[in-house]
Order: sequence, then C-alpha cells, then structure tokens
Amino acid sequence: MAQYEWLLFDLDGTLSDPAEGFVNCMNHALVFHDQAPRAAEELTPYIGPPLEHTIGNLTGNTSDAFVSSMVGKYRERYGDTGYAENTLYPGVNQMLETLRENKNVRLGVCTSKRADFATRILEQFNLLPYFEFVSGGDVGIGKWQQLEKLLVENTISRNTLMIGDRHFDLNAAHKNQLKSAGVLWGYGSREELQEHQPAYLFAHPQEIGEQFCQA
Repeated sequence: MAQYEWLLFDLDGTLSDPAEGFVNCMNHALVFHDQAPRAAEELTPYIGPPLEHTIGNLTGNTSDAFVSSMVGKYRERYGDTGYAENTLYPGVNQMLETLRENKNVRLGVCTSKRADFATRILEQFNLLPYFEFVSGGDVGIGKWQQLEKLLVENTISRNTLMIGDRHFDLNAAHKNQLKSAGVLWGYGSREELQEHQPAYLFAHPQEIGEQFCQA
C-alpha cells in the first residue's frame, strides 16, 4: 500500500453535495440578469469547475463584466443561505474518523470555492477539526495554481494524494506531478475520471478510510 503524507480533499462532490445551494444561487444570479431560471438537472452537471468557467459555459457570455456580475449575485445569496443548503455524503464522517487514527497521514481541503465559504460548510458539519488547512479559490485562480502555491509554500509535500470527483481535480494534481484519486459519488462519471488515470477510484468513502487506515 502506498503511504502518503497528505490526503488532500476536494469539497463539492467529494465531502458534501452542494446541489441545492448551487441551483438556487445560480438561478438567483440568472434571474437578476434577465435570464430564465434553469432546471436542476440542467445545472448540476456544471458543479465542480470554478464559477467563472461554469457561467461562461452555461450562458455563452464570457465578458469579464458579465461574469463578474454573475459571480457577485451568486455569492450574494450563497453567503446568506446557499452555503447551508448542503448535504454531507453518507460515510464521510466515519471515513475522516478512521483516517484520524492514522498518525502518519495529514488531511487538508483544496476547493475552488472561496475559503471562507468552504470553512463555513465544514463547520456546519463539524468537519473542520479533521483538517489542518483549507485552501480556497477565487475568480481567475485554477486548482492547479492552488496546489502549486501549497507546494511552493511547503504547506504540503510532493507525497500528496489529491482526491476529487471531477477531472479538474485530477488534472490539477498531475500538472503538479502529484498522484490523484477519483470518487464516484460526486458529479464526475467513471469514464471522465478513468480517462485521467487516477491512482485510485473509490466507490464509497469507507474505501478511502480502509485504504489509508493505520497499518
């Protein structure tokens, strides 16, 4: 069994399901900008990438002014209520408790979501004490850049496994010469994840706990 110093978790689609808050906040922003609200099944495939990419792909409008305004309106509602419209995936608490027993592995969070929002979500589920840090993104910052910064600042070592549900997570790891793992309970398909050659592919949080439990 490979032993990693760090297990670095994505948040949305990996630790918690953000669908309700994402849909409500995106429709809040769309309606404000005189666009029709979208059905949940149309919006949820866009969960995962940074907001500016999602907005551009969803609306076809990539102008800086429009995207910035949409992000502002999205976050307006998200900061009030959207962050709380979040569901913890079954088994995540137990997985983290198992991993905590392994004194040789350290845990962190690396999410495209803004760090203050991510922290509030983790606090809501009493998960924050499991993690040594929360790395959050912002408009114009890719996850690969977040990982690069964590490496440059020696927050993490090269003996790190990035765990996420979308190819963005896996690509960010590989761009920094880190290993990656995909999870199948989020918003990326098995095909999407396998295409990017993760070191592991997990079907349930329990499998992560078992893989990296104290030997």
